[in-house]
Amino acid sequence: MTATATCLTEPGRCARLKASSSRDHDSVDALVMAARPFEDRERYARFLQVQHRFHGSLTALYRDEQLNRRLPGLVHLSRFEAVEADLQALGLPLPAAPQRVIASPAEALGWLYCSEGSNLGAAFLFKQTQRLGLDGNLGARHLAPHPDGRGLHWREFVAKLDGLALEADEEAEVVAGVIAAFDSYRGHLRAVFVAGGG
Repeated sequence: MTATATCLTEPGRCARLKASSSRDHDSVDALVMAARPFEDRERYARFLQVQHRFHGSLTALYRDEQLNRRLPGLVHLSRFEAVEADLQALGLPLPAAPQRVIASPAEALGWLYCSEGSNLGAAFLFKQTQRLGLDGNLGARHLAPHPDGRGLHWREFVAKLDGLALEADEEAEVVAGVIAAFDSYRGHLRAVFVAGGG
């Protein structure tokens, strides 16, 4: 970062990230639905394994001091502990700790954009868990809305991310981070639902 760094906000950074990753986003959505994670509690347990792998891999990013200076309050946004609470609430064993994501500071912003953006889509997933008798207190805590509401929480995160001053090469790294995050999630889905016999 230098004093000459500029903040590109026309359109906003997050709008550009959404446009550049829309195909990846749609692909992940299709894979999740194809996995039928809400067909029964057994399949939902597999979905929790996917969530554990993905959100667990990001814990170091959410705790990173530099990232928390750039995105104040980031440390409180991780859903990994909630995922583990959901597994325990359903009497499921906790998987081994996932391998942590290694990313540059700019790439990390892309990973976090993907992770936080999934909160919006979680509204649909949260509703589906109710078919299984689950809710924010039992088995679906990590899908429950943010206390401030999904929309407000997302707008606040977008404002922080859009407000960062980045160099052109860093902008490219953020995009690479988003794509890498979607690739990672697809890999976890396939490992758990396809390679796992689902």
